[in-house]
Amino acid sequence: MKNITQLLNKIYQPYKALLFYQSESENDHYVESYDIDSLGKPINAHPLSEKESERLAGALKNSSEKSSRFLQPEGLIPENVLYFNGKGDGCAVWFTKECRKYLHFRKELGISDGEASLPPLLWKATRSQVWIWALEENKRPDLLTKLYFAPFFNGYPDGKVCMGNVDINIPQGCRLERFIADWERYYFASAFSHLLDDVSPVKTNVVQLWKKLIGKNKTFPKNLLKKSTKKLSDLLI
Repeated sequence: MKNITQLLNKIYQPYKALLFYQSESENDHYVESYDIDSLGKPINAHPLSEKESERLAGALKNSSEKSSRFLQPEGLIPENVLYFNGKGDGCAVWFTKECRKYLHFRKELGISDGEASLPPLLWKATRSQVWIWALEENKRPDLLTKLYFAPFFNGYPDGKVCMGNVDINIPQGCRLERFIADWERYYFASAFSHLLDDVSPVKTNVVQLWKKLIGKNKTFPKNLLKKSTKKLSDLLI
């Protein structure tokens, strides 16, 4: 769940109100501007000035430009990106090949923090939420590629990740490359803490699995991945 503490702590004060009038013929319009006093009451009614109009147009333009840049790539579309859409809360789907990452675990799990081998992963994210699955093959997936449960903690059966109290802050005009980098950083910088519904995401004891992999030069045993009922095409519906 997204941490909204930052938004709650940021105080916005009203300072201007606009009232739009329209003639009965709907051909003529008039805009009246009000200042807002310290008590939140509208005062100093006056026709919207040219300077105020320019400031309003500038603010709307900046907002529109940020929105239009959201999830747009800086250059060529990265090779690991499978899908992206910048409308609304946005959405991007990408994959990462086998690699080694430094993982963090809560003390209650009894697993030491450290570097370990990971299987290929498939990611789907919006500005506020991320889903992760594992892949069997270390190559670019296609629409029919079958998905496996990510072999980690803090995940739901549908792939959604519980990010706990991690403060997710994806800027409104965030470009595609930064969006992907930020989500991967948020995910691997947070500490794994528990299994949701007490169901292991792999075919063996997941705690023992990571105890054997952390700090060892071992390839992740993909034969222990547990198959889900989803294919890549299901994520694009």
